Amino acid sequence: MTHIDKLHDSSKLLRVEEAVVNKFKDSITHSAYVNRELTMVVRKKDLLKVLKYLRDDRRFMFKCLMDICGVDWLGKRDERFDVVYHLLSVHKNMRIRIKVSVAEDEAVQSAFELFDAANWFEREAYDMFGISFENHPDLRRILCDYGFDGYPLRKDFPLVGKVEAYYDNDLKRVAYKEVDMPQEFLRFDEQSPWEAMTGNATLADNPNTFSEEEFK
Repeated sequence: MTHIDKLHDSSKLLRVEEAVVNKFKDSITHSAYVNRELTMVVRKKDLLKVLKYLRDDRRFMFKCLMDICGVDWLGKRDERFDVVYHLLSVHKNMRIRIKVSVAEDEAVQSAFELFDAANWFEREAYDMFGISFENHPDLRRILCDYGFDGYPLRKDFPLVGKVEAYYDNDLKRVAYKEVDMPQEFLRFDEQSPWEAMTGNATLADNPNTFSEEEFK
């Protein structure tokens, strides 16, 4: 059986990197090929141009937008958030990650005109992080209640939330109250089962089976 890593052709992604950097040399602020993955950081104003190029160029054909997610760098830099776009080329069997940085009071151009899937992905990023997307056709919450206070995946959002939802039998509807914690948070200081195993750091990279004796 052929290990999946042997099917990976790194030269294809390196050619993508070279082509994008050459065409948008003033738009790419950082590019890295690490662990068989290509990540490129793009200036916010040039995002749609780069995404369109990756989608339409017949050498690449990144026609599938697999996900858009946010990253919160609270307190570590001026541009608090990263917006990360994961693209897939089914035709060329390649994936690429595109990032843009955005401040808390800034917005990113919506990619909906290029990828239909961006609609709900951007709504989720807005719902979880409060990141705004210009020209989005329907930018509203998608997972939280419309009256929800705050953005749950921001690092300054309270771990237990701000209110507690419950069903009120008298009102016959869901109601809210202040969070009631029956006990303080517990802290644990012990090894996980994986940390306790010694000499097995490369098991995940080894396609062969292993003996139960290794765990005794």
